[in-house]
Amino acid sequence: MNKLTPILLSGILLFGAAACSEGAKTSPDAPNSTTENTTSPPSAETVQKTQSDATSDIRKNQANSDIRAREQRNNVTGGDAIRADGDLQSEVRSKLEVNITKGALTVEAKDGIVTVGGTVPNQTDLAKIEPLAKEIKGVKEVNVTAVVAPAASASPSSNQ
Repeated sequence: MNKLTPILLSGILLFGAAACSEGAKTSPDAPNSTTENTTSPPSAETVQKTQSDATSDIRKNQANSDIRAREQRNNVTGGDAIRADGDLQSEVRSKLEVNITKGALTVEAKDGIVTVGGTVPNQTDLAKIEPLAKEIKGVKEVNVTAVVAPAASASPSSNQ
């Protein structure tokens, strides 16, 4: 039993590390990485679904509560503690998801440097990304690779 415990714990940690290696996405149709070229905008239907989820009172309250709880934990440690990449990634994603509801963004973090890719519907939302990300403690630098791509209008169905 004593020899089995370290093996089990190692397996769990390895599985957890592999599961957390993907970038955090603000919507299911967001690109898989911040380096992926995303010139095709999401469909109007997808944008509407994502927006209604992100703007629901329950989702907003949940995200804001999550952000507040993380900031309180950071303040307990003095706020200057080195933050885990996954924590930064998740917190920035939550912040962007609540404040840029029509975007399809992917967030990656490495050593305090956050990269945000994907699409937003207008220049105003694109300009919001960096200041919002920098509000999160532990973010040292923000690289924005996201582009403006308005949602594609719903294609008219043809009747035959």
